[in-house]
Amino acid sequence: MGSILEEIKFDDRGLLPVITQDYKTNEVLMMAYMNEEALKKSLETGKVHYFSRSRNKLWLKGETSGHFQIIKSINIDCDGDTLLIKVEQVEAACHTGHYSCFYREVSGDELKETSDKVFDEQKVYAAENAKILQDVYDVIVDRTIHPKEGSYTNYLFEKGLDKILKKVGEETAEVIIGAKNKDKGEIVYEISDLIYHLLVLMVERGVKLEDIYEELKKRR
Repeated sequence: MGSILEEIKFDDRGLLPVITQDYKTNEVLMMAYMNEEALKKSLETGKVHYFSRSRNKLWLKGETSGHFQIIKSINIDCDGDTLLIKVEQVEAACHTGHYSCFYREVSGDELKETSDKVFDEQKVYAAENAKILQDVYDVIVDRTIHPKEGSYTNYLFEKGLDKILKKVGEETAEVIIGAKNKDKGEIVYEISDLIYHLLVLMVERGVKLEDIYEELKKRR
């Protein structure tokens, strides 16, 4: 048996339809399209990437909402022109907030909703904000691979662990001072500085955000 790309038959636009299911319940969550790049990215990362026909670009499911789809299995149909992907769905699959995009049932000539599982907008907002941490972390990692002249992050890495630890200590003291001053704006600014330097320390020591998330889960 050859590689998956040898078995796939993309259409004349370079696309193929993808049906996505919940791996536990087999509920159909959505239907979208992939091109070759989206499929490769999905295989490389373990998270589903699609190709948006309306925007004409690759997109990672959950990139802005945090509602990622973690791949559990991929099946190809008999003709090789359709994929069935079973995933662990984080929160909602549908942009409306419903768990599945297929939440409306045809009854005669009318439509009725078959699911009331709509996720809290505050949770969506929180997930989008949480992505900021990952974005900053990824930029820091990128600086280690592609150093940028004049980059403060590269300056810290060049100076080494002791310098990074010194900055973490200094920023911690600044947070304490801000809190004692009872100035919310100052506290927010100094905590942001501290978080940035902690992220630099994490990258330097090979600690990922997922490691922190898993540890925090134990403390709930």
